[in-house]
Amino acid sequence: MKTPTENNVDAKRSLSSNDTRLVGMTWAHMVNDGAANYLPGVLPAILIDAHEPLSLAGSLVAALAIGQALQPLIGWFSDRVGGRTILITGFAMTSLGGALLGDTHSMPVLITLLLLIGLGTSLFHPQALAGIRSITNGRRGLRTSFFLVGGELGRGLWPTFTSLIVAHLGLGYLWIVGLPGLVTVGLLFRWAPSLTPKAKATVKPSQHTPWTRHLAPLSALIAYTGLRAFAIFGLVTFIPVLWHLRGESLVDGASVITTILAVGIIGNLGGGHLTDRFGKRFVLVGSAIAVAVLIIPMVYVHGPATWFIAAILGCALFMTLSTTILIGQEILPENPSLGSGIALGLSNAIGAVLVLIVGLVIGTSAIHDAFYAMSAASLITVVVAFAFPKSLMARDHHSVTH
Repeated sequence: MKTPTENNVDAKRSLSSNDTRLVGMTWAHMVNDGAANYLPGVLPAILIDAHEPLSLAGSLVAALAIGQALQPLIGWFSDRVGGRTILITGFAMTSLGGALLGDTHSMPVLITLLLLIGLGTSLFHPQALAGIRSITNGRRGLRTSFFLVGGELGRGLWPTFTSLIVAHLGLGYLWIVGLPGLVTVGLLFRWAPSLTPKAKATVKPSQHTPWTRHLAPLSALIAYTGLRAFAIFGLVTFIPVLWHLRGESLVDGASVITTILAVGIIGNLGGGHLTDRFGKRFVLVGSAIAVAVLIIPMVYVHGPATWFIAAILGCALFMTLSTTILIGQEILPENPSLGSGIALGLSNAIGAVLVLIVGLVIGTSAIHDAFYAMSAASLITVVVAFAFPKSLMARDHHSVTH
């Protein structure tokens, strides 16, 4: 039998190993989401290269996100097979697809490749999020936010990074995007937690998913996250179009997107902390109101004020990200990967479809109307936030444990 000192040493080693995994998985999340989401930064250039009108920008973003609709199904499957193979396969697909995106010159090939990237990121996220949950003990909201920071950094920095590549080297050099993934994919065998297959786990009959009881909170979650995704995808789609119509440079338009997404890290971490301290409904309502107010000025401001408002908007947009993922996992504690997939992947697909519809309806002649539509959608989420049951909105006592 081990002495108390030996047990203490083992506990410290376990904590150190989990911290290393958390940092490594956060890096992998950044690389994956960077390769999967840099399209808005080069969107005008890709459409021009394919000889397609800017009004199809929403179609490309929808194609990129539509594969993410499979995340709940993939999450359900991931819970049953366990391991980490699905996660690593998805990461490799996303990195490869991002590297090849600059070599497409026709709409059919481009859409096919975007669907492949969307499928890859759908394979990566549910198992990755469930794995992070398995290695976070105490302050779960904040530590989940830390992992999500990686994805936000990738989504935020890669649009400007790739716009610089295209502006100075050309679309054909986007293969550079695949290099970080090539370096990282082998390390995932060390960093990614290997999950226990649900089929082999001991599951009591009472632990099977009671879908009737989950229907109402899941519907509220899908509505809230879907409308939030509409605002996020709408901004990264319509801002480059708006700036192109103004005659602004590709890099400047991409830098506005980078500001929204990268500075959103502060909102993500802050939202995780506020969730731990004040509960989830406080964060959901506050974020929705702030986003509704801040989207409209993005249409009219010029100069430094643009980036200032974009930074505040980014904080407001992403302060609910870890909160809604935790809600999804708590609604379906018997299927945490499925809960994560619904909160993240399905919502992204719904948001992208809404962007596609709005883009096709308004075209480029009434681009301002798209921003009004996003603001109205965010106001609707204020109402949706009050549809969640009180049991889900309380503070997570595990999260506030020191």
